[in-house]
Amino acid sequence: MKNFFNKTGIWILAAAVVIVLTLSILSATGTGLLNNVAGTIASPFRSAGAAIGNWFGSISDKFDSVEALQKENEELRKRVAQLEDANRQAETDSQENERLRSLLNLRQQRRDFTFESAKVTQYENSNWASTLTLNRGTNSGVAVNNCVVNETGALVGVVTEVGVNWCTVATVLDTQAQFGATVFRTGESAVAMGDLELMQSGKLKLSYLSGANTPVGGDMVLTSGLGGYYPSGLVIGTVEDVRTDDSGLTQYAVVQPTVIPSSLVEVFIITAFDIVD
Repeated sequence: MKNFFNKTGIWILAAAVVIVLTLSILSATGTGLLNNVAGTIASPFRSAGAAIGNWFGSISDKFDSVEALQKENEELRKRVAQLEDANRQAETDSQENERLRSLLNLRQQRRDFTFESAKVTQYENSNWASTLTLNRGTNSGVAVNNCVVNETGALVGVVTEVGVNWCTVATVLDTQAQFGATVFRTGESAVAMGDLELMQSGKLKLSYLSGANTPVGGDMVLTSGLGGYYPSGLVIGTVEDVRTDDSGLTQYAVVQPTVIPSSLVEVFIITAFDIVD
């Protein structure tokens, strides 16, 4: 037992010495060693934190870039819209100038006409009617049976109803519209009128042909002015073909009108003209 304690005491003493030496060394080196150990352990975490910080920074930069691009795109879209508006306005002004130049030329050619310009406010096209509503009426000297033309003098139709500041026009396609007509090439007299069947295809009928001088495709049809109801020399359209009616006894011509009513924006009402005897 004595030997045991002697051996145990020696080991305890040796352990105590080791502990004392260790503490002495740690005390002598101060916190540097601990700091080095802690730094070594923390180093990977510091690197990971820096990487994460850089990643978040790059994401933020990308969001800033996307926001800047979106803002730039929005400004570009606004600029494009402004340019498109300016282009449309320039085109409208150009068309208006062209109409005015054509009207001036028409006024010079037809000094026997008194014109009143009007805007088309409504266009109606159905199985039974083809009409325009204009923004001129009795306060502008407009009356029933006034002829309406476009800027080149081509016939649009005839006024059928008038209010104080509006009027209704039966276009050349409408069955209410009938005009004394003549075939320019042959001088043959006829009547141009709307037809329910032909109206659907945008054409009208030239009836009461004598048969002596049958018109051919491409012949120009004008108003004759006979009877003094309407002015003479207004272009109605051109002959497309000649057909025989259901009775098989008479012929009529299908006429393609010069004016397309649905495309009209501004027209001119002939409120007075010199009558041709």
